Amino acid sequence: MGKLFGGRIEPECLYCAFGRPGRDGIMILCQKHGVVAPHYSCWKFSYDPLKRVPKKARRLPQFSPEDFKL
Repeated sequence: MGKLFGGRIEPECLYCAFGRPGRDGIMILCQKHGVVAPHYSCWKFSYDPLKRVPKKARRLPQFSPEDFKL
């Protein structure tokens, strides 16, 4: 597994090179096992870092000039 998203990536079909999203957007179409759940994994798992979707950035709080006065 790569260090791109940490030292240990849990195997999931969602990130596998053999899987792709189904039409419903939930299930994964696996080349090896057919339709599977996104968090399923098998011994053929091959990590594809390009399938990872980064988490959305948190929204920063809004500050006013009064917040910086002593």
